[in-house]
Amino acid sequence: MFAEYKLTDDMAEIEAFLLSERQKVLSEAEWRFRMRGYGYNLRRTEDGVEVARLPQNTPLGTLRLT
Repeated sequence: MFAEYKLTDDMAEIEAFLLSERQKVLSEAEWRFRMRGYGYNLRRTEDGVEVARLPQNTPLGTLRLT
């Protein structure tokens, strides 16, 4: 999907994009909403935040947030 205005499947680039966008918002709910606009579905799990590509909801990986 898109990260920093380019199409990519590299999880490292996606992770950097997601974390930079997380710093711009006040809540996790707002962050998830914004990322849906970029084509990512974020879901909180025991291991962190699962990242999936929309509209198929194809899992890409998991962010380990502290």
